[in-house]
Amino acid sequence: MTKLTLGSYPHMLGFEQLERLLERTAKTSEGYPPFNIEQTSDHSYRITLAVAGFCEDDLSITVEDRQLVIRGRQRDDGADRIFLHRGIASRQFQRSFVLADGVEVGEAAMENGLLHVDLTMSRPETVVQTIKIRKG
Repeated sequence: MTKLTLGSYPHMLGFEQLERLLERTAKTSEGYPPFNIEQTSDHSYRITLAVAGFCEDDLSITVEDRQLVIRGRQRDDGADRIFLHRGIASRQFQRSFVLADGVEVGEAAMENGLLHVDLTMSRPETVVQTIKIRKG
């Protein structure tokens, strides 16, 4: 079976980067932490991650190459504590979201063990360009 790529379609010029983004996103589909994505208006969205046990200092939010990356790393303060049972994991995570052109990351807030990250999408201007044909 032949794998179809966006480059296989002659009408789709310059979409190779989109194909790479889709492949990169498919590889990072881990289930932790769980998250929601909601549309809060016609041009805004909110990503909410369940980060119980993490504080603001344990989390970092960056935008790298049009990709929103949220990382969490808890400090292990259990070195001086004796656990009879340890059922709450303190593991690190990295969650990535590919951002379309025009999507900007707004503010982030923690509330009741949930991390909210707000996104806004600017409307692109419609540009009409006329190309002159020169005489050959």
